[in-house]
Amino acid sequence: MRALAAGLFAAIAATACVVGPKYTQPAALVPPSYKEVGAPLGTREWKVAQPGDAATRGTWWTTFGDARLNDLEARLNVSNQTIAAAVANVDIARAMVRQARAQYFPTLTANASIVNSRVATGFGQTFGRVFAAYLLTLDAAWEPDFWGRIRHTVAASRFGLQVSAADLENVRLSAQAELALDYWSLRVQDALVQVLDASVVAYQESLAITRARFVGGLESDEAVAQAETQLRATQAQATNLGILRAQFEHAIAVLVGEPPATLSIAVDTSTSLTPPPVPAGLPSELLERRPDIAAAERAMAQANAQIGIARAGFFPQTILHGSFGFEGLSLATWLTWPSRIWAVGPSLAQAIFDGGLRRATVQQYRAVYEGTVATYRQTVLTAFQEVEDNLASLRILPTAIAEQNAAVQSAQRSLQVADVRYRSGVDPYLNVLVAQTALLNTQQTAVSFQGQQLTATVQLIKALGGGWDVSELQSVTASGH
Repeated sequence: MRALAAGLFAAIAATACVVGPKYTQPAALVPPSYKEVGAPLGTREWKVAQPGDAATRGTWWTTFGDARLNDLEARLNVSNQTIAAAVANVDIARAMVRQARAQYFPTLTANASIVNSRVATGFGQTFGRVFAAYLLTLDAAWEPDFWGRIRHTVAASRFGLQVSAADLENVRLSAQAELALDYWSLRVQDALVQVLDASVVAYQESLAITRARFVGGLESDEAVAQAETQLRATQAQATNLGILRAQFEHAIAVLVGEPPATLSIAVDTSTSLTPPPVPAGLPSELLERRPDIAAAERAMAQANAQIGIARAGFFPQTILHGSFGFEGLSLATWLTWPSRIWAVGPSLAQAIFDGGLRRATVQQYRAVYEGTVATYRQTVLTAFQEVEDNLASLRILPTAIAEQNAAVQSAQRSLQVADVRYRSGVDPYLNVLVAQTALLNTQQTAVSFQGQQLTATVQLIKALGGGWDVSELQSVTASGH
């Protein structure tokens, strides 16, 4: 038996090989620089990445300097149920790696049985002999990985774990970005309400003046009606903003894992709507920083390993069997040394004809691999598009904001002139109404532009990967050992 075992191990060492294609990461189109960085128009100055920037990449939202946002993001990372589901998927994938690795080792099975049997003693006999058979065995089976089927299976499971880990980080980043977007959208609503409330105060004053002039015979009832209409419409507009604000608050509650009824975010008009600068980095870094790109790349490696599994099906399957135990016809002799039994030997199985099943299976997994390559390249292209889109927004918006602020100043000056001329009796109230409407519209647009700038900043951080790095996948795989 020792000689047989030594011979088998020598045969394994001499003949074992791994069939299937070797994985090489396909190339993707990567531009040398971002088109929108340094393009003309806009006053945005792009921050140059500093060595210390990497320290806060995991908590990128802290760069906004908002304590309430920091608290909400911390709660999201602990209680968000979508993230919790993705964590469970990683645990499932980690268990599948352990299942695949178990195939490296032999299986041991213990069997025990006591069987009472009746055997006829002759033809026509009514009663036969009854005896008991006692059996206790320990059976072992092991499949040497001659062709790399098990190694490919383990590799595919390991790559699947890395896909799940990258998907988890993508889910986490998406939830974090969605929370930041909802939070800043809520603050933009607060700013819009502040603009409308200030307008309501001004319109109430105008209405009081118009009514006083009407009583004095200096103004018509039509002007009073116009002033009342403008006031009531603006009040309704301010009230209606409460719907959207409440919806953003409810969305934030769900993201942090709470019922909407338990979360309230107080109005805060002192919050700055000026976003921090974001270092864009180099396009080549994007492939290492986006978890969705990492997931797509690991999916290619997994598909490549599955081709190897299918290719191994063309080669014989060898299993080594061994069994040792005791068998007896009575309890007294059952577990004695003369009652021992044993068996050992290999078995070899090879499909001779399968109607093209194995060949079709290989073709199937090759097609799956080609599909993952296309998905990977499309994911890379989409990532560059998202970065360029938000870089363009952040490049152009500062100019639009500056122009809109100038428009607000002009509208304020126009209203001041119209108000003076109206009080002097030169112009009708309609001129004041038009000027007030123009000022309100320009102020709302200015706040909207600030909201767009905040949104583009959050989306750019998300498009750049939020500071995540593909090297983190190695630690995830290591923990699955």
